[in-house]
Amino acid sequence: MELILILTLAVVIVAVFMGKRQAEAHCDTLSGPVIKAALIAFEQQDVAPVLKWIRPEDEPEIREAFDLSCYVRNLGPDARKLAERAFFETLIRVHRMGEGASYEGIKPDSSVPPVVAKADEALESGDVSDLANRISNHVKQTVEKRFQHAWEKKQSAEESPEKGRDFVKAYISFVHYVEGIHAMTMKGHAHGEHHH
Repeated sequence: MELILILTLAVVIVAVFMGKRQAEAHCDTLSGPVIKAALIAFEQQDVAPVLKWIRPEDEPEIREAFDLSCYVRNLGPDARKLAERAFFETLIRVHRMGEGASYEGIKPDSSVPPVVAKADEALESGDVSDLANRISNHVKQTVEKRFQHAWEKKQSAEESPEKGRDFVKAYISFVHYVEGIHAMTMKGHAHGEHHH
């Protein structure tokens, strides 16, 4: 239960604090999990490793692109690079389409938020403790900071309309932050949904 909450908070950090587009961008990178699966598929000469990243109805397109890429890869080093890049582009485009997102090309690895890299490291190592601690500490510090700011502004909120507005601004920042975390954790916990 605690692990589910911690992992859900990872999604919150990515989606809320770093922006939805950044969270989506991870699968668009050369070192992201989709292209890593494609490299394994090429190594094994088997499309199976990439199929989990696409919808079942998109399999024919990906299978055809993979077969063509495998053929072209054998025509020489330059053809190999071109064939791999074309397959990566097709695979990422189809993957993004399956998420209901637009395709904007393959992104540089620098576009991956650090928390996403840490999540991948945790999945590689089998140890989520560092990631969970970092996220928990970040959320705790941010809740405390926003609370303290709202509490301080509340003390003088009745002195003038300006000070009252300052309090309302701090109140909204604090409450919406807590509300957002709660909504994300309850949504992920209740439905077991995966969004990225």
